[in-house]
This record gives sequence, C-alpha cells and structure tokens, in this order.
Amino acid sequence: MIATFINCITVILGSLLGLLIRSHINKEFQDTVETSAGFVTLIIGIDMALKTGSAIVLLFARNIGGIIGTYLKIEDRIYGIGERLDIKQSGSGADESSFAKGFLNSSVLFCFGAMTILGSIQAGVNHDYDLLLLKSGLDGSMSIVLAATYGLGVMASSLFILVFQGTITLLSSSISHLLSSDGINEISAIGGVMILMIGFNLLKIKSIKVANFFPSIILAPIFISLVPHISKIFNSIF
Repeated sequence: MIATFINCITVILGSLLGLLIRSHINKEFQDTVETSAGFVTLIIGIDMALKTGSAIVLLFARNIGGIIGTYLKIEDRIYGIGERLDIKQSGSGADESSFAKGFLNSSVLFCFGAMTILGSIQAGVNHDYDLLLLKSGLDGSMSIVLAATYGLGVMASSLFILVFQGTITLLSSSISHLLSSDGINEISAIGGVMILMIGFNLLKIKSIKVANFFPSIILAPIFISLVPHISKIFNSIF
C-alpha cells in the first residue's frame, strides 16, 4: 500500500501547485491550459485504446456498459454528490466547471489504465513498487495541469485512487489469476476510450457523460475471455 499512499500524495501536491497557478492566471491563460490538457488527454486516450485485442469486444463492452451506466445514471449521481458538497470553482469560468467534473475526469485518467492494474498486482503479490512509483510521478505531473483547469476536485481524486488502487493491491493475490494479459489490455483500452471522451469534453467538441461508461471496465475482460470459447463453438458448427 505504500506506493498507493505515495501516489495519493503526488496527486495532492500536484493539485496544490495547479491551484496556485490557477489563481494567478487570467481567463485567456486558463483556456490555453485547458486546451493543452485536452490534446494531451486525447493522445493518452488514443495510445491506451489501441491496446485492444478486439475492436468488436471494445465496441460491445463500451455500448452495453454505457447502456447500463445510463440506466443507473452513474454520472448524474456523481454530479449530485458534487452539488451537495457545493464546492465550486473560484475565478472566471466557475459556471462551466465543478468539483464533481474535476473529481470524475481525474479519477478516470489516474485509475483506469494498465499501469494501475499491473502495478497494483505487482505491489500486492511481489512487493514490487516500481511501476506504481512511476505512475505516481506521471499522475502528479498531470494533476498540475488538471487542477489548473478544473480546480479542487482533482485533489479529491486522491481518495478514489486510495480506494480503487488500494483495493486491487490488497486483493491482488486473489484476483491476479482472474485477469489475463488480454483482459488487462481490454481494461486499458476501455479506459483509453473514456479518456478520449474526457479530451472531447475538455476541448468542448462534444459533451459526454463519461462516468456512465464505468460498467464497461468490468465487461471488457469478461467479454475477451469468452472469445476463444465462442470461436470454438463457431468452428464446431461451420
């Protein structure tokens, strides 16, 4: 768990620096930072999405997961929490962003990647913290940009990192055999698609309820594990 705690600390420190920068720049510079964050997020998302081993699995997991998430209104519920907390952005652009948006987008970016899954399993099984420590440095750097864009909600994502990443680390000895390398790749690919959606939101290309696609993270490794069995069935029939 020590690497996860370090990861949380780097996000908190990076967020504090981002908030400091935000309070000293005007609206034009904030727009520049937001645009830069949008394009960097797109690049990260594309790189992760291309790790998929099956575009069909990616499509079905995303669509079915999105339908489930929309039915459950996952994003609306997260935003409801943010509204109840009543933590809004300071300065210009406060009406466009919220605590919930910063928390949501940074949590997706920091937690739904191969480094999170592999690093947590390595830390829990082999006490190898190298991958999570590398991730900590990357997350800390990205949190500076995100906090300058969204504000305080980015810092709150450290709690999500603690719960999500910490849970995987603690349960790694039990779940490591359930996740094949293909399954991890599909989780990363779905995470990449969700990060692409965040990029679209940042660049104001299209408003997407990213959190509604959370169930896809669970469905992707399940679907990819079924592919060999489905292939055998088709081969026996045809």
